[in-house]
Amino acid sequence: MHSKTSSSTSAASDLIEWEEKGESRSALWRSESGIAPPKRVVIGDDQMTADSAYRLACEGTAILWRGDFQNARQLLQAVARRIETRPKKSAKAKAKQRSATPDAPVEAAAPAEAFNLHRLAQSQRARTLGMFLLPLDAEYAITLRRAPVVKEACEEAYGPSAGDSVVSLREVLGLVGAHEWRKKGVDVEALGARIHPYYGVFSPVRGEYVKLVADQPLPSKELAFDIGTGTGVLAALLAQRGVKRVIATEIDPRALACAHENIDLLGFSQQVKVIEADLFPEGRAPLIVCNPPWLPARPSSAIEHAIYDPESRMLRGFLDGLAAHLTPGGEGWLILSDLAEHLGLRTRAQFQEWVDRAGLKTDGRMDVRPHHPRAADKTDPLYQARSAEITSLWRLVPA
Repeated sequence: MHSKTSSSTSAASDLIEWEEKGESRSALWRSESGIAPPKRVVIGDDQMTADSAYRLACEGTAILWRGDFQNARQLLQAVARRIETRPKKSAKAKAKQRSATPDAPVEAAAPAEAFNLHRLAQSQRARTLGMFLLPLDAEYAITLRRAPVVKEACEEAYGPSAGDSVVSLREVLGLVGAHEWRKKGVDVEALGARIHPYYGVFSPVRGEYVKLVADQPLPSKELAFDIGTGTGVLAALLAQRGVKRVIATEIDPRALACAHENIDLLGFSQQVKVIEADLFPEGRAPLIVCNPPWLPARPSSAIEHAIYDPESRMLRGFLDGLAAHLTPGGEGWLILSDLAEHLGLRTRAQFQEWVDRAGLKTDGRMDVRPHHPRAADKTDPLYQARSAEITSLWRLVPA
């Protein structure tokens, strides 16, 4: 997804406390997901087995690592494998569960139920793997043997250090990965250039939606609004296509900084103005583009704000305000996947009702099928929905 217009979850500023060598200790607790510091903490080192670590993590006991960093990574991977291979509910247990309604037909889980179970499993997995903790000193150095240098990655995500802290190993690995993406950039074929995403700002890895905007005929080249610009990729594309002025809005501080940098790097700062605004800027435009989060569900971390839109608030806000911000003859381009419909989270009739209620009508639609690997992965729990997904650019005009 391209954008978000709700503030990201900032790192928690609580203290984490533990006992070590007979002393009570504490440090700043960091969590980009806003997770509270664990209440039970034990010290772990290179003598700890994967089975012991797995048992402790499943019980909600965090392990503050004092051994070799690379051994901690291997232990995390071993615990992840145990999570993936733990026994599923037996056929006997399932039969017992169905015994209360023996005449009920045996059916696969409904799409919405499958989605909720998938998210629950993801949440439980993240919680268990988040029990492996690392110490960071006041200079963002991991005070362990064979530890990588993570200062720059931490500063990009957390800002200046405020002293010694503790963070999950999984989060540190995410920071490092995001830092590498930011340095290298993501190649966007339709733009013919690279976009450099910040930590917590969704990367335009799904290029099919960018190509929809690249291929749709422009109603005007005078002015365009890009609502919830994210990395700034669509604002840059509109400028590249010759739109003289683009106003890109965003409310998330990281995304604002990210969009500013990408627009500058691509040489479009004279055409594109990135401003802080919740949805629409002041005034009207002949073209207004929006790629809101596609799934109506609650995000559990900063990055998920670009994927999940609780109660479709951003989508409905865009639809409700679109007609009032279009010039006569103008068009609104809504880029939206129908994955929510295949998952049973939203119906096409509900979407059409919102369009009608906003005083809009559809004046055309361009569709594309996704190309990402999960759309063809039959082992994915959501394969049926993903394989049927279509991403559309809806051309909306006042009714």
